[in-house]
Amino acid sequence: MSVVEIDRVAKHYGSVAALDGVSLTFADGEFFGLLGPSGSGKTTLLRAIAGFVEPDSGGIRLDGRDIGRVPVHRREIGMVFQNYALFPHMSVFENIAFGLSVRGERGASVVKRVTDMLGLVRLAGLEARQPRQLSGGQQQRVALARALVTRPRLLLLDEPLGALDKRLRQQMQIELKQIQREVGITTIFVTHDQEEALTLSDRVAIFNEGRVVQAGSPHAVYERPATAFAANFLGDANFFEGRVRGGRIITEAGALTTADPLPAAGQPVMLAVRPEKIALARAGDPAPGNANRLEGRLSQAVYSGMSTTSKVTVGEREVTVFEQNRSERTLEPGQTVRLEWSPAHSVVVAP
Repeated sequence: MSVVEIDRVAKHYGSVAALDGVSLTFADGEFFGLLGPSGSGKTTLLRAIAGFVEPDSGGIRLDGRDIGRVPVHRREIGMVFQNYALFPHMSVFENIAFGLSVRGERGASVVKRVTDMLGLVRLAGLEARQPRQLSGGQQQRVALARALVTRPRLLLLDEPLGALDKRLRQQMQIELKQIQREVGITTIFVTHDQEEALTLSDRVAIFNEGRVVQAGSPHAVYERPATAFAANFLGDANFFEGRVRGGRIITEAGALTTADPLPAAGQPVMLAVRPEKIALARAGDPAPGNANRLEGRLSQAVYSGMSTTSKVTVGEREVTVFEQNRSERTLEPGQTVRLEWSPAHSVVVAP
């Protein structure tokens, strides 16, 4: 069992709050993503858990034990850095065995554990190579094996796939998730890549300016963002601002409805609508009775094979629509079109 509890952790650098009273719990065996822009606090939290950063206040507990004053090498934590930090003069075997040798372990037990790790990360047969003879994905797996060979209670990953190209990064996402499931280790990873967070995480926390904006399953945070920042950082969103009147939100673009609870009449409201939730139709086509509907001019349609991303000008604003290419219908820029979406997909968010 490895449960990590972060209790009101704060860290300041001068007047800047890198962490501003952050509280989170990472469950046993969970793959938890820390997502946010540069300088939002996610890496500072990871380094505080590892012991490289000392918080100004708050507590960090591993299985109920406060590890705030425990030295880095005694925290039983494995860590993989973005640049992998492999020793260039050592072989793959020696790199993986390094943590064991530091602990004074020798002989057949080391050989067995390194061999087991090579099998786990699918590098068997490459143990004699040096890092420069490996691809980026192979180097990443060596770094992962080195972090796991000492049997840590917790695994920390700092932008683990950031140095890889897109295709290899997508492949390694699947492999990393599979390896984590096989080992069953509690894993916390930092990323600024939305797709990576959605693919890998059991739960995700979105950081901004040293605070957790929202935490939950990727599905929950994506489908029901609590704030405009969360909606815009995890995916794309269209925003409509207006005031409540007669059970609807009166915006500059038109009157809109939502399934979410609304404040009192006259109060301001912001709605977020994901681009893929909106359907495009010709202005004169039949419309469902319960949908939100806005008319505008199609200003741009970018075809990318699997999908089309369209920009529609509605009054003074531009609305983005994302559609899978499942229809023979074609719409041309300059046409008047209608936007339609369900009230359930109009999400009330804090500005």
